[in-house]
Amino acid sequence: MSVLLLAVFTAIALFAASALVIFYVAGEHSPTEIRLVELGVRPGHDARVPLRHKVGDLISLISAPLAPLRNWLRSNDDALADRLSVAGFRQPQDIETYVSTKALAPVLGVLLATFAGAENILIYGLILGAAAFFAPDIFLFYAMNKRKAKLNLALPEATDLLVICIEAGLGLDQSVLRVAEEMEFVCPELSEEFLIISREQRAGKPRVDAWRSMANRVDLDAVRQFVAMLVQTEKLGTPIARALGQFADSMRTKRLLTAEENAAKTTIKLVFPLVFFIFPAIFVVLLGPAAITLMQGLD
Repeated sequence: MSVLLLAVFTAIALFAASALVIFYVAGEHSPTEIRLVELGVRPGHDARVPLRHKVGDLISLISAPLAPLRNWLRSNDDALADRLSVAGFRQPQDIETYVSTKALAPVLGVLLATFAGAENILIYGLILGAAAFFAPDIFLFYAMNKRKAKLNLALPEATDLLVICIEAGLGLDQSVLRVAEEMEFVCPELSEEFLIISREQRAGKPRVDAWRSMANRVDLDAVRQFVAMLVQTEKLGTPIARALGQFADSMRTKRLLTAEENAAKTTIKLVFPLVFFIFPAIFVVLLGPAAITLMQGLD
């Protein structure tokens, strides 16, 4: 009976640990999928979004006995909300889902350690429990970097679109809204940020404050430079189209230099696989027959 209960609790913990992955994947859609949704080929992707919230509610229900630990993990909600916001998780349920998953993950590690045997259960329990406790943080760090990379990659193209819209006669606010619509299928993350700016301005927030709020939400150097350039242009009254064009060119130049730098580093990075994996195999192939022949001759 105890073995059956252990198997049931292990299955529950496995589900809870994998729920964060489902929580992340459920909101991920490729540009092709979104376009197919818009064309009516598939049911609307907005109908799939509540799946993430349902998973979060289920995790919260399972972790109800761990309420004291969850409350301790939520002691700094503002910092946690900022990190989740940078990763793109901005719903109120996302904080509860993250905290519940972080509270349940060590339980999974301890339950898995029970399969190591009675003599090693303490050591493996500590190791797996600690690793499982920090696993959500590692996942969140990965999600933050992934979203920042997408925004950094799409920002020059969005800047060019802003230049085209402004030179066509649209104002900056209308251009931002138009670019947000066009970038929805290419980079939904940047489109979401531009739509938030538009909504904040409609609610009465000054334009400069709305752009600065975007820089704080994204926490990306390129976006901070982009916002600083727009704020300076707004204050000095310089032509914004020319400033945006120069900024896009500078970002592309920086991307080219970064690519050249990474290409130059590959020579150093190849030394380690060459020394530890390729050279030993070459030595065996070249010197192996000679060593065998020499040994046979000495015999």
